[in-house]
Amino acid sequence: MSTDNESTTANSDTSDDSDSGGHCSTPDSDGEVAEEIAIISFGRKMDTAEEIESELADRYEQIDIIEYHGEVFDEHWGEYDCFIGLMASGIAMRKTAHLLDDKWDDPAICVVDEELTWAIPITGGHHGANQVAQDLATMGAIPAMTTASEAAGKQGVEARAKAMDTHVVNGRSTIQTNLAVLDDELGPVARLDGPQAVLVGDDVTVLKRNKDDGVVLGTGSVSGAAADSFIAAWETALDETEYEMDDVEFVATATRKENEEGLLEAAEELDLGVVAFDKETLLEHEGPSPSKSKELIGWPGISEASAIAGGSDQELLLEKQSYQNEVTVAIGR
Repeated sequence: MSTDNESTTANSDTSDDSDSGGHCSTPDSDGEVAEEIAIISFGRKMDTAEEIESELADRYEQIDIIEYHGEVFDEHWGEYDCFIGLMASGIAMRKTAHLLDDKWDDPAICVVDEELTWAIPITGGHHGANQVAQDLATMGAIPAMTTASEAAGKQGVEARAKAMDTHVVNGRSTIQTNLAVLDDELGPVARLDGPQAVLVGDDVTVLKRNKDDGVVLGTGSVSGAAADSFIAAWETALDETEYEMDDVEFVATATRKENEEGLLEAAEELDLGVVAFDKETLLEHEGPSPSKSKELIGWPGISEASAIAGGSDQELLLEKQSYQNEVTVAIGR
């Protein structure tokens, strides 16, 4: 699974099992995706707390604002996936240090100053705090992330899981697999279709899909296509089906297109992950529509092949459509 900072590269093997959730309260998940948030704020900072709640409300299942007092963390520990501390980091550290027990079970904590200058994950970076810091960056805060993969400019296993709309089943395995990410030694995600049993070691991270009926947007484009063109193409294609944008698991494309700025901007705007498949994988999942690129450079049509490769059932729901001769889209499930 080799990737850059923006996308996840995979081969024909992608986790197939389906499940719901993916946050701390979900069984069989290590909580890499925070969904239930508490903003802990001093009374004088409530305007900023409300501003944060308003900005992030549609990104999380629940956001509560709780006024700070000396025992506030004790009272609400375990009720939320992540605390946003609208306070100095020292206060948050002193008031939670005695509560910290296990990195896999403890809620994440991200502190932010009143001026929204810095967003600092102090615990649970890979379990929600980095995610929250990145969301606060949309309000102008600078994410100060110190987890090794992010500090090295690489996409850790948990971030890749989120991009693929999956969650990590066996959280402790990410110690080894994230070390492999740092050393550029982690290969593509391996897809295992069942029913069958599999024996894995402590250094194998297992991912399960969050949706059992989602779709994948297979996407190709001309170089330099604008973000607006991608979004319009995706919406037009979805209009041909019974699915909506909320049903999309991720956007799939080819490794040779994974750095398209318009594609990445569009996916970020819609909060979708981007999964890039290599040439061999796409050749194994070639779609029915003819493609000039197959004749010219040996690549099959990207949109259909990536939609099939990424879909949980590897089924092509909607054949390739072209939008203004800039973006092609196919839908898989």
